[in-house]
Amino acid sequence: MLDAQSDIMEVVMNQVLLGKTGIKVNKNGFGALPIQRISKEEAADLLKKAYQSGITFFDTARFYTDSEEKIGYALSEVREHIFIASKTMTTKVEEFWSQLNFSLSQLKTDYLDIYQFHNPSFCPKPGDGTGLYEAMLEAKDKGMIRHIGITNHRLPVAIEAAESGLYETIQFPFSYLAAEQEISLVKLCQEKGIGFIAMKALSGGLITNSAAAYAFLAQFDNVLPIWGIQKEKELDEFIGYIDNPPELKEELKAIIEHDRGELVKDFCRGCGYCLPCPAEIDIPTSARMSLMLRRAPVSSYLNDRWKEKMKRIDNCIHCDHCKNHCPYGLDTPKLLAENWADYKKYM
Repeated sequence: MLDAQSDIMEVVMNQVLLGKTGIKVNKNGFGALPIQRISKEEAADLLKKAYQSGITFFDTARFYTDSEEKIGYALSEVREHIFIASKTMTTKVEEFWSQLNFSLSQLKTDYLDIYQFHNPSFCPKPGDGTGLYEAMLEAKDKGMIRHIGITNHRLPVAIEAAESGLYETIQFPFSYLAAEQEISLVKLCQEKGIGFIAMKALSGGLITNSAAAYAFLAQFDNVLPIWGIQKEKELDEFIGYIDNPPELKEELKAIIEHDRGELVKDFCRGCGYCLPCPAEIDIPTSARMSLMLRRAPVSSYLNDRWKEKMKRIDNCIHCDHCKNHCPYGLDTPKLLAENWADYKKYM
């Protein structure tokens, strides 16, 4: 049993107020996409430990298979002490309601603290003909959701959402690899009183120093990072930062400058919107394999399993599905070919 009164830590430092929502939490949101990949009991152990250690913000999505179910299973008895954000990718009003109701049932709750449009190609607005934003307002009026948010990987859509005044939170990739445009978006959200939720704070695994990642984001008062957590050792790192947050001193600044010099260019962020691939290429990892080989133990990728996966690049049919669906405008087939050529040098 989780004892909400005795187990949850009182965290008075290093907190973030999420715009005008009134949601105030420490700078450790739990990104629940990765718990799809582990068992229900393993996920429950992680989620309970996170809560008992002071993490109270949990971000999930209907698109994340059984992630919502696992959160409901682990944390329903302390529901009133946590904040849950979920998302819908639908573009149809009928599906909006069915997905929202299903999310609520899986999470074992009758409301969501934040419900977000999940990476739409446009900024939903009242009167745009889709009825989506009107559905959000109706769900809020009914008490099914408390705050309306949007997530995106497209900077113009995120800026439009911020300027519209329609959204209480915006979730966008943000890390120390960010360019000035992304930093300007964070500042715009602060000016507008919009909560900024930072996804991809470790840039899909390219950033390997969590202390540097944390310290960089801690500079921004309005930013709540959500860390994708799958293993207990990952969780333990961020739990340790609650009472002892890393400071952006010279050592961490040097790491950030080195990584920016190596990584800031046209690189795959690993968002996965290029999938599925008809040739069954693992695009999010294959398209940045050269970087992964320089930043992880070589044995992790120079094995028979990954040799077979990388060889699939030869089967690319150049349908341009990946290129046309990349929110960053990358020439993905070219990037795959370059990474495959580089990988073969190691073979």
